[in-house]
Amino acid sequence: MKVKDSATPESAIAVGSSTADKASGGGVVLAGLGVVAFSLTFPSTAWGLESFGPWSLVALRTLLAAAIAGGVLLAGRVPVPDRRHRAGLVVVAAGVVVGFPLLTTLALQTSTTSHAAVVVGLLPLTTAVFSSLRTGARPPRAFWIAALAGAAVVIAFTVQESGGALSGGDLYLFGALLVCAAGYTEGGRLAGIMPGWQVVGWALILSLPLAVAGAAVALPLEPVRLTAHGVIGLVWVAAGSTFFGLYVWYRGMAEIGVPRASQLQLAQPLLTLVWSFFLLGEEVSAAAPVAAIAVLVCIVATQRTGLARRRG
Repeated sequence: MKVKDSATPESAIAVGSSTADKASGGGVVLAGLGVVAFSLTFPSTAWGLESFGPWSLVALRTLLAAAIAGGVLLAGRVPVPDRRHRAGLVVVAAGVVVGFPLLTTLALQTSTTSHAAVVVGLLPLTTAVFSSLRTGARPPRAFWIAALAGAAVVIAFTVQESGGALSGGDLYLFGALLVCAAGYTEGGRLAGIMPGWQVVGWALILSLPLAVAGAAVALPLEPVRLTAHGVIGLVWVAAGSTFFGLYVWYRGMAEIGVPRASQLQLAQPLLTLVWSFFLLGEEVSAAAPVAAIAVLVCIVATQRTGLARRRG
């Protein structure tokens, strides 16, 4: 007697959809942890600048992060990446490990952390555009509407906070947007091929010679005044933002895609405002909660449209 398989095509689809939803949810959590780690970068950098000059801080940040990455790679006996992946790792190193930290650190010498945070709030839209051009990803129209709405909120908030004038560090910040978006896009692509922590680790190793040279030149020229804030700031931007933050960020991007993950960063400027208030004593305007709610609505919309496209 032949027994029929109780599993129907519909039930198989339901199981597959449930598994995909769980994976997607995990990716959102990982990318969200990355956003939280990144949101502490500017306040920690401001603390680090109490003890180190901008060039010294970036060089030491990269050195410490590379030391952590090197130890992890050695412990895991990870083989050297294939030649075809090395160009992409160079883009990650240039954009995320060196370019973005250096440009934003230079900007923070003349800009407040809160101002820098809202300008960099354009990063999600910039990353989504880079991803579409680089990988051919085509999110639905509703995604772009929500993403543009979130960017508009950030721009409006920036203009309102600055009185309509750009600060002296804004050119650095706009340059940071471009190099970081390129690094995020390439790193997200590579994280679909190799584990995200390996993407971060090898990008840091590639940056190590430049960091050593930078530290050797900058430390004798820039005064060092060690303080508790300065040391804590350096340790966080190295271990928290650069290594841990990028690790969970790239893992999350690999699971849910660069466009969807990038839109979670709409929350980053507003989280940074909160940290700036509590850690640095900077004032937060009454418009911040309104902007926060509007941005969260846009984030939810981008995540829902991403799910709709994936299920379709």
